[in-house]
Amino acid sequence: MNSSALEFNPWNPEFRSNPYPFYRQLHDGPPRLINLFGQVALVGRFADVTAILKDHTHFSSYQTRPPEMEDNGPFRGATTMLFSDPPVHTRLRRLVSRDFTPRRIREMEPRIREITNQLLDDAAKKGELEVMSGLANALPVMVIAEMLGVPSELYAQFKHWSDEVIAGGNTIPGAPLPEHTIRAGDELRAYLFEAIEHRRKNPGPDLISALVAAHADGETMTEDELLAFAVLLLLAGNETTTNLIGNGMLALGRNPGQMELLRRNPELTPRAIEEMLRYDGPVQSTSRNTLSDTEVGGTMLTTGTGCFVILAAANHDPAQFPDPERFDITREPRDHVAFGDGIHFCIGAPLARLEGAIAIGAALARFPKLRLKNPDAPLTYKGSYFLRGLSQLTMAVE
Repeated sequence: MNSSALEFNPWNPEFRSNPYPFYRQLHDGPPRLINLFGQVALVGRFADVTAILKDHTHFSSYQTRPPEMEDNGPFRGATTMLFSDPPVHTRLRRLVSRDFTPRRIREMEPRIREITNQLLDDAAKKGELEVMSGLANALPVMVIAEMLGVPSELYAQFKHWSDEVIAGGNTIPGAPLPEHTIRAGDELRAYLFEAIEHRRKNPGPDLISALVAAHADGETMTEDELLAFAVLLLLAGNETTTNLIGNGMLALGRNPGQMELLRRNPELTPRAIEEMLRYDGPVQSTSRNTLSDTEVGGTMLTTGTGCFVILAAANHDPAQFPDPERFDITREPRDHVAFGDGIHFCIGAPLARLEGAIAIGAALARFPKLRLKNPDAPLTYKGSYFLRGLSQLTMAVE
């Protein structure tokens, strides 16, 4: 295929609304090289995507950003796990991993169920479930905020900050960030900075206190790294789980047979969550920079070539997933890359899976007649191409 024929524009709302037909082109051959603010590779086959994600020697997660993003982005140039390589990445991940152990996640389950039931009570009173505002947006931000020790009256403010900062990802490279995005980032950082300083003097049982005290082999986080991680936790931990719940409920609503199968067989929930992640994952793509001339899947990537490592395309690769466009909660388990792979595999994946399973399972159990209220209504996606999430999804409960 002639790469010039590819029309890849992640900043186009129409493309973002349904990029899956485009991905089919990427399964037909090796990674394509296109000119998109410089030469970039579009990597969509499962084998090629996993090869890059597992090879941090040749492919760097470090992102060179223009001064506008360094000065006004949410991290203000500070190092984060998301955009770093070993040994920095190794140090940062080691310092925070103890707060995301399976035991710590299991301890959160009763509270997640309690919050979910409260949210579904509100939906029952309204006579309908607006999945995004009533469940998918609310639950993850409440869980993350409680982890950070944020008072409940600030949950809505936290969600507003998160939405505004994530929407900044729609800014075309080279263009200035919108003022409201910069302002939201400033306000979020100011709040978290004060919270961190307070925990230094008055530590508690919350995650910020744990991060302030974290050390491993004599290493600690710098002040900038600690603030950047708190911001990253809110943005990534909140949005990925929100999108898992929203996209998962949409998939069930569009496939009522699968919804009924899951309702009657709740033991299928873990497998159903994996299929939701594969079928319409919360993260569409990540990126890497080529550190030295390297061949991937038959394409030579020269030093400095940027790569769109398209997770959602890999999860629809027919070489890995037979009949990939079919949503099937009984699909035989196969590795997917919805949470990445290699050293950057999402540290919060177990928490996202738990929240998604609880939220969706409880909604199906609570509302036996749950269905899309307007199946043919057009859908609007918020945020950026990289994080795929609905603005609204209304379901009838009677």
